[in-house]
Amino acid sequence: MAEIVVGIDGSESSIRAARWAAGEAGLRSATLRLICAYDAPATWLGMGEALGATMTMSISEDDLHSYGSATLDDAVAKIEVPDGVEVIRQPQMGKPANLLIAASKTADLLVIGSRGHGDLGGVLLGSTSMHCVHHAQCPVVVIPHNAA
Repeated sequence: MAEIVVGIDGSESSIRAARWAAGEAGLRSATLRLICAYDAPATWLGMGEALGATMTMSISEDDLHSYGSATLDDAVAKIEVPDGVEVIRQPQMGKPANLLIAASKTADLLVIGSRGHGDLGGVLLGSTSMHCVHHAQCPVVVIPHNAA
């Protein structure tokens, strides 16, 4: 069966991508796989040692997984899934571009949103959508940030 993969990060851009992909999945009788990537923060942005005490992070991998699951549940609640379309929610630890490119190996289509940084911003910021366009192993659809 055909599969359409969508990157979900909770942004309005990713919700637009999921809406478009859900419609496309209905047309193709495809499974809709929604992937929410999460990663443990590399640093804590508080004062910590400056206040005379060492502070540590108390976010577990389970907490991050729960956040990813909640983000996916919220996305599904905001889209209309056609009858007969199976939705797979996949919260997963890792870098978004790496996970989406790995999923593209077996997908028929990868759909991602664009935050609208423009060409220069994408180059400077290492845009996930730009990385996927260049490295995915299936066709990629990028939904513009201002798409209706």
